[in-house]
Amino acid sequence: MSTDTTPLLISAAELASLLGISERTLWRLLSAGRLPQPLRLGRNTRWRSDEIRRWIDSGCPDPGCPVAGR
Repeated sequence: MSTDTTPLLISAAELASLLGISERTLWRLLSAGRLPQPLRLGRNTRWRSDEIRRWIDSGCPDPGCPVAGR
């Protein structure tokens, strides 16, 4: 049995808090294509926590930019 309590999916409010930005800024970054794409579950928007962690660990590159991180 695993003791890892990291949620599989995180909300916009949780992601904004993790990044230290407002939710409004989060939505602006998403609209600009500067965040990984979220999952839409009905009316809910969630991000995969493991994908966000990898994105942060790689320096938060623009997901749509082929030369991101260089």
